[in-house]
Amino acid sequence: MAYKISDECINCGACESECPSEAISEADGKRTIDAEKCVSCGSCASACPVGAISEE
Repeated sequence: MAYKISDECINCGACESECPSEAISEADGKRTIDAEKCVSCGSCASACPVGAISEE
C-alpha cells in the first residue's frame, strides 16, 4: 500500500531524500508521492518532522 502526504506537509524535502524508489517529487510548492513508484518501505514517514506522511 502506497504512502500519501497530507496538507500538514511543510515542504522541507526530508522525505524526498530518504525515498529509495524516487517516488517523491515537488510540484506547486508541495511534495507528492507517486503511488506506482512507492514500495511502501516507510522511510519517508520516518523522516517527516511533522508526521505528514501515512499509509493510504
